[in-house]
Amino acid sequence: MTTVTAEKDAVPGAEEPPDTGARHKLTAVTGLAALSLDAMASVAYGPEAIVLVLAVAGGYGLGFTLPVTLAIAGLLAVLVASYRQVIAAFPDGGGSYAVAKAHLGRRTSLVAAGSLVLDYVLNVAVAVTAGVAALTSAFPGLYGDRLVICLGVLVLITAVNLRGIVDSARAFIVPTAVFVGAILVVIAVGLFRDAPVSTAASEGHVSVLADNATTVGALLLLKAFASGCSALTGVEAIANAVPSFRAPAARRAMRAEVALGGLLGVMLIGLSVLISRFGLQPVEGVTVLAQLTDASLGHNGAFYVVQFATMVLLALSANTSFGGLPVLLKLLARDNYAPHVFGLKADRQVHRHGVMWLAVVSAALLVFSGGDTNTLVPLFAIGVFVGFTIAQTGMVLHWRATRQWGKALLNGLGAVLTGVSAVVVTATKFHDGAWLIVIALPVLVLAFETVHRAYGRIGERLGVGRIPEPPHRERSLVLVPVSSLTRLTSEALTTAVSLGDEVRAVTVCHPDAEDLAATEALERDWALWNPGVPLVRLPFERRSLGKPLSAYVRALRDDAPGTRVTVLIPEAEPESLWQRLLQNQRGAVVAHAVRRDTDAVICRLRFRLGGR
Repeated sequence: MTTVTAEKDAVPGAEEPPDTGARHKLTAVTGLAALSLDAMASVAYGPEAIVLVLAVAGGYGLGFTLPVTLAIAGLLAVLVASYRQVIAAFPDGGGSYAVAKAHLGRRTSLVAAGSLVLDYVLNVAVAVTAGVAALTSAFPGLYGDRLVICLGVLVLITAVNLRGIVDSARAFIVPTAVFVGAILVVIAVGLFRDAPVSTAASEGHVSVLADNATTVGALLLLKAFASGCSALTGVEAIANAVPSFRAPAARRAMRAEVALGGLLGVMLIGLSVLISRFGLQPVEGVTVLAQLTDASLGHNGAFYVVQFATMVLLALSANTSFGGLPVLLKLLARDNYAPHVFGLKADRQVHRHGVMWLAVVSAALLVFSGGDTNTLVPLFAIGVFVGFTIAQTGMVLHWRATRQWGKALLNGLGAVLTGVSAVVVTATKFHDGAWLIVIALPVLVLAFETVHRAYGRIGERLGVGRIPEPPHRERSLVLVPVSSLTRLTSEALTTAVSLGDEVRAVTVCHPDAEDLAATEALERDWALWNPGVPLVRLPFERRSLGKPLSAYVRALRDDAPGTRVTVLIPEAEPESLWQRLLQNQRGAVVAHAVRRDTDAVICRLRFRLGGR
């Protein structure tokens, strides 16, 4: 029926166009939704990080919130311009890893890759915990269940990303638009108010503002700058995932990068202006953004809309990592620095193994932190600034080779600024937990090197890149371990005689009376059945299945060196997954022993026991 319909609908001489996968790739708008949520959501904790540091100097210190934010916004502008150039020069993606690999050498490229991997993993944990923190700020009764909520959000984001990056982008367009619109409304309304509408969000909470502190030194400003730089994480994600965009991919990615920089800059500066206008003081248990929303719009329905939108976008901002890290792992796998399984694509252009690995590691971090954002934030942003610096330095060399000095100057400025920022962030947060990143980064680079050496040894043994010897025929002997006469035995022998020149069935016999009686009964039944294949008894003193078979294989190879021995192990495969727990695992034991002690070919024949 299906064949007739296909012939009727077919047009002579026409072929169905191949699926190029374009519908599973991003536009500029969906790319902004899929890959910039991390940067967008950082406005919820970036200004707060600045305020918490400056609060040490009291009300006088809070007066420096806007200047520090302007400095961060200036760095943001340099980064956006620089990463537009990275996208144009390296349209295959990879960001700082690709730039460093081309211009700075293998080891530096691995440092860039390791820093990005750490940042992406930490971003997931920080994003989810920050989102849940926004929820518990509005509904304090949920605070005790924050870890369970965090894990539930992580499962949701992982499930969406397993359906493909385009589906995740479409799902997140509305939350992104609502959040950006809500923040812009808060800023616009707040700019025209002379005094806060309400302070209900912070009533009953203890202020963390220091008393009688009036000194603001350079170290405090650097620390505030370093803390606020957490708002710049995610700026590089679009450059890392250029292949995820539709053609022309580089042009669409550059548009998305500029749109991200513009929106992020406006929101950061706008919120900082409101902090100064309202004389906001940080308090325990309520986020700075919640206080700004309350002061601008009042403690009403609009307040809860903004809080809910913030919670949703913070939680979903982990999607930036799910869009960028699998692509980076694919590039590392292509270069033999990560397991090749990360290079495989499932349906809908999904790097499923990269998505699942990220989810598992992030879940472990969430459990380790107990769902607490403050435990993870000191580890955040260091890796991304290392990647920023490496990318900008590599781009200076890229443009110098083509004598494009204007572009080289821009990237050089970016390298200096981000390099200083990386040092400041690491130094100021070192005792708060940043030392873990200082240790983890070299360990990760060492892991990349270890994987690369392992693949090098494998490639050498396989003769990768060399023309192999022509195939030739050798005498083939197939051994089939048996313990009883069943349909499985018949299927195994049928397969064996189709594969080899000679087939022998073998059975292991132990010297106790019960086993001897069972072996003799099998030999009698075998003679009556007469399958045309000899049954060889392998006596062995101890209770073992694999060792006697391995010894027999070695003896055969010694007697006939030119014989290729194959051990065909028949195994029944139940139709239900739970029924596999009932199997005795003899096949796995035999396969392990033969593989360990001989060079025989192992063939495990799975006989399905399904109803059909």
